[in-house]
Amino acid sequence: MEPGHSEGTEAPAPHHPGDCRVVGTVLARIGDKWSILVVMTLTDGPRRFNELKRTIGGISQRMLTFTLRGLERDGLVSRTVYPTIPPRVDYELTALGRSLQGPVQALGAWAFSNLDTIQAARTRFDGGKAP
Repeated sequence: MEPGHSEGTEAPAPHHPGDCRVVGTVLARIGDKWSILVVMTLTDGPRRFNELKRTIGGISQRMLTFTLRGLERDGLVSRTVYPTIPPRVDYELTALGRSLQGPVQALGAWAFSNLDTIQAARTRFDGGKAP
């Protein structure tokens, strides 16, 4: 048995530089501010485009379209078009998208609980100047 390993656990897989690039593309998607807001807004169920835009606030139509397409491409959001006049389009989280809610909520909770400490560190770093 090697130091640091306990019986019954496997050593992590070897690190390959190409893995970082691939994981980086996923982290870029889910680390994007708008993607996080869309995922959290869809927590309560399907929403229409304009409802998402109103709820999120501050996002342009172009950016919301871009964000939804990226989330759909990555399998986190599904888009359903209903054959009505005018056409109705709903967006909702897939099972994969719902699995992201817990980590996103945990990260948000961490950010809120450390906000004062982070702001103090920023102030110290900036030489005591308030933002």
